[in-house]
Amino acid sequence: MKDLPTAVLPDHITGFLADGAWHQPRGWLDIVAPAEAQPYGRIAACGQAEVDRAVASAQAALDGDWGRTAPAERGRLLSKAGLMVAARAEELAQLESRDTGKPIAQARADMVACARYYEYYGGAADKVHGHQIPYLNGHYATTEHIPLGVTAHIIPWNYPAQMFPRSVGPALAMGNAVIMKPAEDACSVPLVLADILLEAGFPPGAINMVTGLGAEAGAALSNHPGVNFISFIGSTETGGLVQQAAARNHIGCTMELGGKSAQIVFADADPALTVPTVVGAITQHAGQTCSAGSRLLIERSAMDTLLPLIAEAFSKVRVVMPWMEGELGPVVNARQKARVEGYQKLAEEDGLPIMAAGQMSPELSEDGYFVQPRMYGPVPADHRLACEEVFGPVLAVIPFDTEAEAVAIAESVQYGLTAGIWTRNGARALRIGRQMRVGQVFVNCYGAGGGIELPFGGMKKSGFGREKGWDALLEFSALRTLVMRHD
Repeated sequence: MKDLPTAVLPDHITGFLADGAWHQPRGWLDIVAPAEAQPYGRIAACGQAEVDRAVASAQAALDGDWGRTAPAERGRLLSKAGLMVAARAEELAQLESRDTGKPIAQARADMVACARYYEYYGGAADKVHGHQIPYLNGHYATTEHIPLGVTAHIIPWNYPAQMFPRSVGPALAMGNAVIMKPAEDACSVPLVLADILLEAGFPPGAINMVTGLGAEAGAALSNHPGVNFISFIGSTETGGLVQQAAARNHIGCTMELGGKSAQIVFADADPALTVPTVVGAITQHAGQTCSAGSRLLIERSAMDTLLPLIAEAFSKVRVVMPWMEGELGPVVNARQKARVEGYQKLAEEDGLPIMAAGQMSPELSEDGYFVQPRMYGPVPADHRLACEEVFGPVLAVIPFDTEAEAVAIAESVQYGLTAGIWTRNGARALRIGRQMRVGQVFVNCYGAGGGIELPFGGMKKSGFGREKGWDALLEFSALRTLVMRHD
């Protein structure tokens, strides 16, 4: 078997980041590569003391140089960071691939998106305007968007290279001082990205990093009275705890939580567009995507035409080592592997037929956290496989007969993140799309190339608030009204 990638953190990045420097923590945690299931480095195990220092560092930055930095200069710093990421894209992609287990081609695409986030928010930093309000005679009234203050950012392990700039980019553009807490399972690239922001010229305290367990570092950060806003991406259950912490401190938050997104496929759908996208939407990064198209709702009259094509394409996806050409690698850890395989076992115990299964490369490491992709169907719409977020490469096929039934099934779950509609009938696509209680609806496409410009977020138990696009800038600011009497 070919040697595994050996990308590691740069030697000078050690511990946690505060006051513009890396500091030694109270303890350490191992970094484990999913394809190897072996430690290859370590990260800081932060707790209350490290979080206290990070919060103090952020507040000092707001009171000092960072708080006096003009919007245009904030934009220049972000744009410079984007160019630095682009220049180091291959190094970062190798590290991301090893850290998360995703194939190197996907990790490279993530680096393109990472640089684009900085480019987008760098260009937007000095363009968030208030407005003048016609008011009483002898008075002048206007509004302006101002920073919230110290913002906490808690991101998961599936797309750390994208979620770091997606979260801190708009916050920094608006002048907040940020504290990032990445998931303990995938910290390597976020640590390097934080270091790049320092190299780009962000003053001490504008960017701070704490790593460690969610129950320790994450809890200390979300409960800290010095934090003014929380941006959370993760599970519905943990999101509930973070919301409680925010409520106790009377601060705002955004929640990007789980999903059980439906791909609604009608008999008139274009196979050339539909088949590869439907398969890719559930197998990308081993299905570990909040917006994964994990439910295939297919018109019954297409069961003998389109469905065999989808099953054939699904059976050709390959589970590979991260350095290989293929569609998916391992899941992130042993716990996630057990979770996904538990759902597969449940489906088979309940007699749900396997319609297609992916290919497992003979070169897979025996110790890695690899899971075979499987497509089950027909699946009852109320079965756990059709209702619960598996967060793995498992596709539930659910037939429907009418447009109304398709809408009812799509809306029957507790989540509301994304939906895909596949049809040549434009009126039908618009009718259905406007009935979906989700944050994003795609017609004859899905994901749309990452959609950095497109507001992203959920409804129902998929959360609230919006990331990406212009709207994220408004989430990380407060609207202040100024009224002056001049007569």
